Amino acid sequence: MSLTPGKIVCITGASRGIGRACAVEFAKQGASGLILHYLGDEITTEEIKVLKKDLEEKGVRTVIIPGDIALLNTSKEIVEVGVKEFGRIDVLVSNVGICPFSDFLTMPIETWERTRQVNLDGTFYIVKEVAVQMEKQVPQGGSLIAISSISGFLGGAQQCHYGPTKAAITNLMQNCAVALGKYGIRANAILPGTIATDINKEDLKDTAKREYMINRTLLGRLGTPEDIAGPVVFLASDLARYVTGASLIVDGGIFVNFQ
Repeated sequence: MSLTPGKIVCITGASRGIGRACAVEFAKQGASGLILHYLGDEITTEEIKVLKKDLEEKGVRTVIIPGDIALLNTSKEIVEVGVKEFGRIDVLVSNVGICPFSDFLTMPIETWERTRQVNLDGTFYIVKEVAVQMEKQVPQGGSLIAISSISGFLGGAQQCHYGPTKAAITNLMQNCAVALGKYGIRANAILPGTIATDINKEDLKDTAKREYMINRTLLGRLGTPEDIAGPVVFLASDLARYVTGASLIVDGGIFVNFQ
């Protein structure tokens, strides 16, 4: 049985990592249309072209939209192109995030500003634009899912800029759940732990740190993008039709591992 049959799904940051894994899983679960955003540089452009080809070979109509998610116009264009192609948006996965690891005392103010603009402002922009669409479409409603992080609960010496944006994203989705429930719009957050993606590839090259993070988990391994895609699809599906305002931790047990 497919979990998201016929749904139109919008995913930001879809060229790689968690976004890409979500696109593939939604295709497997019966989504009929995918609206995929990517940054638009040389690398992500090649990645998204390959993904689009693979998805369309599987029979899933796919549109791709480039742009810097930190700019409001990017979110407006994502929604405009998506609705023009498919007529509606049923699911949003707000996934774009950056974490340029930096010591707090020497962090350039530009690092703080860019991290906030991409992670928090970008999430706010796309959530708002998609929510406006979900409120006016017929039938009304949909599922908003933001990729937050357990870093919004926990501290990291080089994440004094990143953690606050993720805490804010979790809270944003709680407030959106309250504001949008009357329109049939559900809003939830996924809080990954350490997932092996490009965001932490350089950081995890430190063998000692990698082993430490693995040992922090209860399942004895780092997460993969596919480990996040499953919970995302669940929250998008009708199986989660009574779930809104939730913050789902998907971290292999890091958060509860006090010892």
